[in-house]
Amino acid sequence: MKSRGQGSGVSDQGVLGRRAFLERAGVITAAVGFGRLPRLARAKLGPIGIQLYTVRRELAKDVEGTLAKLAAIGYQEVEFAGYPEGTAKSLRAILDRLHLRAPSGHVGTQALRTDWARTLEQAATVGQQYVVVAFIPQEERRTADDWKRMAGAFNRAGEAAKAAGLQFCYHNHDFEFPPLEGAVPYDLLLSSADPKLVQLELDLYWITKAGRDPLDYFAKWPGRFPLVHVKDMDATPNKFFADVGKGTIDFRRIFRRAGQAGIKHYFYEQDETPGSPFDSAKASYQYLRALTF
Repeated sequence: MKSRGQGSGVSDQGVLGRRAFLERAGVITAAVGFGRLPRLARAKLGPIGIQLYTVRRELAKDVEGTLAKLAAIGYQEVEFAGYPEGTAKSLRAILDRLHLRAPSGHVGTQALRTDWARTLEQAATVGQQYVVVAFIPQEERRTADDWKRMAGAFNRAGEAAKAAGLQFCYHNHDFEFPPLEGAVPYDLLLSSADPKLVQLELDLYWITKAGRDPLDYFAKWPGRFPLVHVKDMDATPNKFFADVGKGTIDFRRIFRRAGQAGIKHYFYEQDETPGSPFDSAKASYQYLRALTF
């Protein structure tokens, strides 16, 4: 399975690269005949979402008011980081009133063991298509075998999610990438988990901070990344969070490969902001809304 993914990625790139070259060459040749070069069309992002961990403190005080402010900025999608106060039905009603969608939400690994059926039911009620495990506790990821066992647990969770009409995903930090017993844990997870049952939400900040290139993973495992966290990194030695567009991550370069990655949803996130999280959310939204690639 792994070798098929690798072969497909390289072949697709070759075909697409040749096609793009020929198409562009044809456009330029025609343009020369008319004495001018046309401006080539650029892609833009579709609906822009926000991971609600960014406004977790505000959400704890005022659920509907916080979501209303995000909708007023222009966000069309939200991703829950655990549910705030209220039932799944009441949260769905708030989202509907504000014309927001919640295609995804984060849960802990404990939910897999003790409350998975109810977790999936809540997710469906809120309107989610994806249920994402956001973090693996340290005691559950000490060895390579731990990661293989976790892949098995994710497969079982993904099978139940699929039966409920949902897709299971896993969200990374940076601890998945340093080699462990001669293997990269993230690679172990990707190669051990069934791609139909376990897909990935790639956090672009954390993979970059770990010294890895997202494009390498898009090429090796095409179509496995329906969700991304769009989080920027500042230029200080600490490599801390930054408003999107004010940091060092080249999002244009990454988003040009969105088709290969299989990206369907983009969620801005900033774990900590220098001032009001709404100010950072607005600045980041405006940058992403204007971004072409």
